[in-house]
Order: sequence, then structure tokens, then C-alpha cells
Amino acid sequence: MVKSGIFNRHLYIFVLVSGLLLLSIPLYSQVNQAEMENLGPVEFINYAGPHAVIETRAAIRNIGFTLGQDIARGNARSGGTNRYFVIHSVSGPDGNKLDADIFGLGADVGVDHIRNLRLIIQGYLEAAYDYSESDAALLAEYITVYNAVYRGDLDYFSSRYKNPVMEHLTREKAGLSIRFDEWPGQTLILIPLGSGTSGQLSAIDTSSLIEEPVTRQLREDPDMGVDQRMQMVDFLEREAEEAVTRAEEMLEAAAEEERQIASERREIAEEREQLAQEREEIAQEREQIAQEREQPGADQAALDRREEELTEREEAQHEAEEELEEREEALLEREAAVEEQRQEAEAQELFAEEKREEAQDQRRDIAGDQQAIIDDPGEEPVPVLAVAIFTPNSGLGGLLIMDAITGRELKRSPLSTVNTRTIRFFGDRIIAIAGENTGSGAIRLVEIDSTSLEMVKQGNEDIARESLLWVMDEDLYAIIVAEGSYFLARFDIDLALQARSPLPVHTFASLLFGEDYIATQRADGTAILLNPGDLFEKK
Repeated sequence: MVKSGIFNRHLYIFVLVSGLLLLSIPLYSQVNQAEMENLGPVEFINYAGPHAVIETRAAIRNIGFTLGQDIARGNARSGGTNRYFVIHSVSGPDGNKLDADIFGLGADVGVDHIRNLRLIIQGYLEAAYDYSESDAALLAEYITVYNAVYRGDLDYFSSRYKNPVMEHLTREKAGLSIRFDEWPGQTLILIPLGSGTSGQLSAIDTSSLIEEPVTRQLREDPDMGVDQRMQMVDFLEREAEEAVTRAEEMLEAAAEEERQIASERREIAEEREQLAQEREEIAQEREQIAQEREQPGADQAALDRREEELTEREEAQHEAEEELEEREEALLEREAAVEEQRQEAEAQELFAEEKREEAQDQRRDIAGDQQAIIDDPGEEPVPVLAVAIFTPNSGLGGLLIMDAITGRELKRSPLSTVNTRTIRFFGDRIIAIAGENTGSGAIRLVEIDSTSLEMVKQGNEDIARESLLWVMDEDLYAIIVAEGSYFLARFDIDLALQARSPLPVHTFASLLFGEDYIATQRADGTAILLNPGDLFEKK
């Protein structure tokens, strides 16, 4: 029997229970607010098992980053409807309703784990709005929980988002299902936009992301989501500081503009005074000319030329007056812009105050939760190993650590596609068959860490979906798929292939072990005896 450091009693209890009883929220893809009142934590059901192809984190992040670059260039849409795509829906003011980026998952997407979906969204936020890696990762986590909370709730979305956003949504696709197999072709993730301005922390509307139903879900985590929530408090406080700085810059710019306007008004006043003085001089000159014309022997031609010069001066003066009028109109427009800037600065100050209050509320709630944990630490749990089935109508599930005293789940393996009928122990090593043939997934032999319950190794051979796992001494036997047929294969405890039967076997073959033979079935179902070592037919 295996021994593990996490079990202070050398005891394993295997409890085979329905995944529907263990899951804390329904598998139905649409969750309305009335139902949300009675739900436990949003627990995303991911594909966690072997993969035929393993993408790097950089490649996964780049999916979203590429989409974000298109939006940052000014495009209203990026990507293809069968794959990953984004609709940048921004329109005119509509009360307090929001614009949004709609992040869609088409029918051919391969993402099957919430960790990778968040990485894709993180990359998008980095490229589209110039968020740092850590801020984008935090927002991506909140965005996925937010969309799971409001999955299919068109009443909520229509109360929060502008009509152009709603035109893209349907009840079946709005938000994010908790099940990875309901993502392809059925997902439109709402990213609420605040300022929408790249480089500003307020580009995304964080007020939506920290609404009470979302925070309540984070608090349902075993650690009450304290780390993520504290990171959000820091983000909100930095949003407030940024808004205050922006308001100060706006007010300073407005004051400088007002000084410039005042200076130009003084210049205009001086120029008007000069024009008035010149008009008086022109009037006096005309009177002088009129008097001279009455004098005997006056040079009328010279007086005519002087009259023409005065007329030209009057025309120039008229043009100067029109220019002053235009300058004054421009100053009025600039004064209106200054007033708008002051109003925007005031709005930024109010926004900063709102963010400070949100941060204080969040911090106060976190402190209360932390104190509650200190005040009521609970009894020391007695951890034991159990197994649960997560997928209806199949044997796929995963390992759990439960408290033997209360029956409370303490830890759940991220590996959720284990064939629960194939779990075997070799000392402190847990070996099983796990995986699904969907997307990049594969069915393989796996080794599971007995403490973290994570997959630490996977085999290289494709295992038949119907195969069990048989053990003889330190040899493992399973049915593999190769060249379109099924074969019996022998593996060592390091999951390496040691032998394969030359003859195909039945899909549902069973094994009986004798002293020097294995009894199984040919592809047509007839019985056959094989050598345990090389798996050749025994004759």
C-alpha cells in the first residue's frame, strides 16, 4: 500500500461518487441570478489530462496578443468566427451603459483549460490596452469569473451594456460556461470597457468585475480568494492615483490655457484700442482734407490721392477688426474647451474617489474574512484519498483529498479525466489511464503525484478508450491503439512500452493471468493465450 506524507494515517478511502453530487454548481450552461444566490464557488471543469500536442505558454498567449494588436491599430474586429475572434463594440453615449470587447470562441478552438483561456485573454489585454503582464493576468481571472457568474443572463447584460453590444449576444452564448466542452462555438465573453484608452488602468471597467456576485464567488474558494482580492485592491488604488494625476494634469493644463487666453484677450484689447485711435486719426484726416478742398487753388488731385490712402487704411482696419472677431470666437471655443477639461478633471476626481471607496470596501471585507479564519480555524483535518466521477455517463473523474472526520473536500486534483477504474499504486506512485480524444487531448498512461494530485508524467502510447489497466508484479498491461487496430501492450512502472502483441485483440478484451500465460481475446472475440513477456501467442 502506498504511503504519502500528506496522510497522517496510513489509510486510503476510495469513495466512488457521482460527479454531479460533488460539483458545487450545476452543469447547465446558463446560470441566472436567482440560481446564483444558492450556488457554491464557480469551479471551472477543465480538460486535465495527456495531450497529443502541447503548446507553449508563449504560443497560447500569442493567440490573444495578435488579436489585441489588431484592435490597438483601430480595427473594430479581429480573428475568424470559427476560431478566436474579438468584436470591439464602441458607440455613442447611452446613459451609464458600457461599451465592450466581445471575445468569442469559435467552433474550432482548441482551448480546454481555464488557465489557458485566461492566458489568451491576458495576451489580448496586454496588446490592446497596454496592461502589464501581472495586471492583465489579474483582470483576465476576474473577467472569466464575471462571465461565468452572468452566463446566459441577458437581463443583466442588457441593463449594463449598450444596444450595439447586445446585438451580438444570444442567451445560449453570452458569458462563459464552467465546462470546457461547452466553450467551442458557444462562448461570447464580455470585457466591460471603461475609458477604453490604451495605457490607462481604467481602460477596462473594474467596477463591473468586482460586483458582489463576482466577489462572492471568489470568497467561496478555500482561501477565500484573498490573494486575488488583495491584488485587485492594489489595482483599484492605483486606478485612483492615476485618475488623480490625470485630473491634476488637466487642471494644470486648463489653468495654463486660461492664462494664455487672458493674455490674448489683453492683446486683442490693445489692438482694438489702436484701431479706435487709428479710426479717430482717419476721421480727423478726412475733416482736414474737406477743409483744404474749400481753399482756393487747392490741389484736388493730391487730395484725391490722400482720400484713396485713407480708404485703403479703412479697408485694412476693417480686415483687422474681422480678424479680431475671429480670434475672439476662437477664444470662446477655447474657453468652452477649458470648461469641458475642468469638468473632465472633476469627473476624474469623482472617479478616483469611487475607486478609493471600492478599494476600502474590498480591503475591509478581506480583513473580515481573514479575521474569521483566525477566529475559527476549525478542527485539524484528517486527510484521506478519495476518487470522484466528474463526467456523466462515463468513468472519467479524478482524485480528491477529503477530511475523514467531516467528509469535507480539502483538495481536488487538476487532472479531471482519469479513468477511475484504472487507478493503481506502486509504492508511493499512483498510475492510471487518463485523457480524452478531443482537440489536442490524448488517452495515455499517467503518473499522478500523491501529494499535489497533479500529473507528473505521461506515456507516449495511445491507449484505447475502453481499456482497463492490469498489474502483474511490476508490469502494467493495457490495450493500445496503433495502425487503426487494438493491441495488448506491456509497460514498466516508468510508463515505457516494453512489448506489444503481434496479433490485434478485441476492443473490450479482458485479461486472466496464469503462472506462465495471459488469457485474453483476439479481435474476433475468440480466446487466446499469450506469453506474459513478449505477448506472442503461446503454442
